[in-house]
Amino acid sequence: MCLSVPAKIAKILPNDMALVSIEGISLEISIALVDELHVGDYVLIHVGYALAKIDPTEAKRTLELLQELGSASQECRS
Repeated sequence: MCLSVPAKIAKILPNDMALVSIEGISLEISIALVDELHVGDYVLIHVGYALAKIDPTEAKRTLELLQELGSASQECRS
C-alpha cells in the first residue's frame, strides 16, 4: 500500500525542487511532475515527489485524519 501525504509549499527552489512543510517538518521535494505551483499551495507528496496540487481544505482535513490515526495507534499500544 502506498501513502501520499499533503504538504504546504514553503519555498520554490531551482531545478524543479521545492521546500515543503508537513506539521512543522521541512523537506526538499521534486515538483517536476506538477505545473504552476506557488508558495502556499498544497501538494500530495510520495517518495520525494509532488504528485498533484490539492485544495487547502482537503489537505488540512487529511492531516487531521492522519493525526487521529496516530493518536488511536498510541492508545491501542497502551
